[in-house]
Amino acid sequence: MTTMIPFEDGEAGLDWLGLTDALAAGHERPKGSVDDVFLYRDPDTLLNRSAWIDGMGIAVKCATVFPGNPAAGRPMINGAVMLFADAGGELEAILDFHLVTKWKTAGDSLLAARRLARPDSRKILIVGAGTVGRSLWQAYGAAFPGAEFTVWNRSPEGAARFAQDCPGVQLADDLQEAVSQADIITSATMSTEPLLQGDWLKPGQHVDLIGAYRPDMREADDTALQRARIFVDSYDTTLGHIGELRIPLETGAITRDHVVADYYDLPAFTRHSPDEITLFKNGGGAHLDLMTSRYILEKWQG
Repeated sequence: MTTMIPFEDGEAGLDWLGLTDALAAGHERPKGSVDDVFLYRDPDTLLNRSAWIDGMGIAVKCATVFPGNPAAGRPMINGAVMLFADAGGELEAILDFHLVTKWKTAGDSLLAARRLARPDSRKILIVGAGTVGRSLWQAYGAAFPGAEFTVWNRSPEGAARFAQDCPGVQLADDLQEAVSQADIITSATMSTEPLLQGDWLKPGQHVDLIGAYRPDMREADDTALQRARIFVDSYDTTLGHIGELRIPLETGAITRDHVVADYYDLPAFTRHSPDEITLFKNGGGAHLDLMTSRYILEKWQG
């Protein structure tokens, strides 16, 4: 019988640090095969993301994006993740789309931060007060207990709602000042123009970039990339696809050698000195959805 895993019940037994350990272990397996398929009916989109990792199985993540839904009181994004057995291909589980996406996205960034951010980091700035920002508050709070969180958002009203939902979070009015005071900057916005300026960064910071996912999207400027040692979750899903790195690579602002490693070379995810600036680009990818789904199912089954 196929297991059905809803959001709230499925989330109850999960642990952020345990997930990052599972993601690290997943990258010790053979490299996954990944493919995305898009179907369009303007303005609506169907996205299918598939991954197959030998020894772990197959995941197909389906999402419908209907921009007109909110006006009718319906969610803009709906979907599900189907998890298939490795040995025989049987459908093992259907997982809530939002559950997998939440834990995959924040867990992806947290794995890098656990290895690249200074262990004594105590001031964490969240840029962007959306759903992902709330997940980052939970995830980073698990790895950096006692940290002080600040949120900056284009809309002060959005930042105020975020602070209500996330107790103890302080509000930042000036992004430059907030960046200068942070040990970790984690950004999840929809920006197509860089918000984070490299001249604002200080030695020893870790920068986590999540928001950009299209070829025209960026959250950090060239100077930020040039001042940092750059890491990514996957070369295949970031370098040629997301503007954050694709644009500066095409203009020559950085070269391919600036990107130190992806998760298939996890031992390289180390900080060389307390003063260096590290930068991680979270690109997602269906292989991470598969690893996260497998972790969720194992926790569900106990």
